[in-house]
Amino acid sequence: QVQLVESGGGLVQTGGSLRLSCAASGRTFSNYAMGWFRQAPGKEREFAAGISWSGGSTYYTDSVKGRFTISRDNAKNTVYLQMNSLKPEDTAIYYCAADPSPIAAYARYQEYTYWGQGTQVTVSS
Repeated sequence: QVQLVESGGGLVQTGGSLRLSCAASGRTFSNYAMGWFRQAPGKEREFAAGISWSGGSTYYTDSVKGRFTISRDNAKNTVYLQMNSLKPEDTAIYYCAADPSPIAAYARYQEYTYWGQGTQVTVSS
């Protein structure tokens, strides 16, 4: 069983930055593939970024490429999402997700077993 707790959300102006953190419980965090998803009001949950267990491979949806960076610190059981040049359309609840198995398609939310409760990100125009 893995518990995920997100933090770092908040209100920021257009062009600003935020750094989200996802702290995971469990001693096998380093074996888990991780992802960040987001859900805006009235919209479906969508993939934002993913990272392999080693951190050697990262994946991004097109709309965040060049602005967001996913990383992980396995010694701290934490995965991060650095978000720069934020836009109003980035406003959403951001969820951290994890799975102990190798993931074939990081963008598919069905691939992930464990989810956090989410953290709100609001970008004002």
